[in-house]
Amino acid sequence: MTDEHAHVRYLVDDVQAAVDFYTTHLGFTLLSSAVPAFADVVRGPLRLLLSGPASSAGRAMPDGAVPGAGGWNRIHLVVDDLDIEVTRLREAGVRLRNDIVTGPGGRQILLIDPAGNLVELFQPRR
Repeated sequence: MTDEHAHVRYLVDDVQAAVDFYTTHLGFTLLSSAVPAFADVVRGPLRLLLSGPASSAGRAMPDGAVPGAGGWNRIHLVVDDLDIEVTRLREAGVRLRNDIVTGPGGRQILLIDPAGNLVELFQPRR
C-alpha cells in the first residue's frame, strides 16, 4: 500500500478545537471528520490525525496507562519568514512556548496547540 502523505497522530483533548487551530492558523485543510472522536487534516505531504479521548488511539493500554495530549515531540513546519508568521500568530492569540531561537541551521519557535501538543515553525538559514 502506498500513500503520498506522511502520517502523524496527535492526541488531543478537543478534536474540533484542534481542527480549528490547524486550519485557521497553519494552513491545513480538513480531510475527514468524526468529531468528537477523530479528524484528520492535511498540509502538503503531511496528514495529521487528530485523535480525541473517544478515539481508538485514546483507549487505555493493557497496563492501565492512558494516552494523553501534549509532550515534546512535534511536527516541524518550514516557513519562509519566521518573523512575519510569529507576528501573525501572536495577533491571533496563538500560544507560543518560547521566543525565537537561532541555531546553526536556522531559526525556530514552538507553538502550543489547544491540547498542549507542540508545533515547530522553522526558517532555514539562507
